[in-house]
This record gives sequence, C-alpha cells and structure tokens, in this order.
Amino acid sequence: MRRHDFEPGKLVVGIVLLGGCLAYLAAVRGWWHFPSYLILPALAVGFCLAGLVSSLTYAVRRHRARGTDPVERGRVRG
Repeated sequence: MRRHDFEPGKLVVGIVLLGGCLAYLAAVRGWWHFPSYLILPALAVGFCLAGLVSSLTYAVRRHRARGTDPVERGRVRG
C-alpha cells in the first residue's frame, strides 16, 4: 500500500475542532468561562486558516513538481 501524503490543512482542522470541543467542555464543567457566541467565529477563523494552509501546501507541491522529471511525478509510467 502506498504511503499517504502529509496534509497539514487536515491537521489544522483537527486541532481547531479539538480546541473548540475542549473549550465547550471546559465551559460546561465550569472550569473556564467565556462568551459562548465566540465559539462559532473562532471556528470559522480556524477553518479559514486551514484553507490557507491547504492552499499553500498545494502551491508548494505544485512548484516542486515542476522541477522534477515527468517519470518521477508519476505521469509517465516506464
């Protein structure tokens, strides 16, 4: 089985969702108080950040692939 590429955008989404869940659970348990209306904008900002990271990853991989041989990119099978 082929190894999967590392996708930092998915990592950022996971961290954002875990952070939102932990903040909500901390508020429910009474450990931390914050305005509940701030969770959704914070998640939206986190998702935008994940999209930016994914776009940058795509651009870097595309730029690096231009400099390689077509056989190495997997487009031409030999």
